[in-house]
Amino acid sequence: MTFGEQPAYLRVAGDLRKKIVDGSLPPHTRLPSQARIREEYGVSDTVALEARKVLMAEGLVEGRSGSGTYVRERPVPRRVSRSGYRPSGGATPFRQEQADAAVRGTWESSSRQAEAGAAIAERLGIEIGERVMRTKYLFREAGEPMMLSTSWEPLAVTGRTPVMLPEEGPLGGMGVVERMAAIDVIVDNVTEEVGARPGLAEELHILGGVPGHVVLVVQRTYYASGRPVETADVVVPADRYRVAYHLPVR
Repeated sequence: MTFGEQPAYLRVAGDLRKKIVDGSLPPHTRLPSQARIREEYGVSDTVALEARKVLMAEGLVEGRSGSGTYVRERPVPRRVSRSGYRPSGGATPFRQEQADAAVRGTWESSSRQAEAGAAIAERLGIEIGERVMRTKYLFREAGEPMMLSTSWEPLAVTGRTPVMLPEEGPLGGMGVVERMAAIDVIVDNVTEEVGARPGLAEELHILGGVPGHVVLVVQRTYYASGRPVETADVVVPADRYRVAYHLPVR
């Protein structure tokens, strides 16, 4: 194979992908069978199978038990807005994760104490095994699951205070900045790193998707005078959402 030449299965997958994108194979249309692909492109069964696997991994097609493989409906990506702007009157967890004021949503949450593993301990600047409050969120837009978030707060900061449980107490559900201010911890900086990875099985089960679908992960950390006081992983389906940033010009 010469430099730049694609393997046969990628060439076949590329042609089928083009037909899906340009509408020649519209949503809910059955993908050509393995035998049809073999005959049409003059390739082996192995190549035809691998091409179909590529399209499935990309989320363009889906298998239906006993029926075949079909072109998936392609959702129009919606926007998850991120912003350092904090509206007056407090920011709910949904607004904290989705800064677009025009978007309305609901959330479910559960909190429990846990020991910090190596990765979370490093992000929070604490020792491995130190106690943290871990809170898991499921965010919905118009009733549809659209975002997951898991946050960790060091109990050395919030333990035995009125804000120890993020969703309970007098400031429950008010967001990190307001809750920390109530215990005289002034958040003055936030960092976010955006990456992508295959979704975990439990994530895709909740958000909707098939194995291999990619999710976007926003790794966020709040700081007070250089000390991390909360870190979180925000997970959104990459095929349905785009992460957009609105940053003030200083």
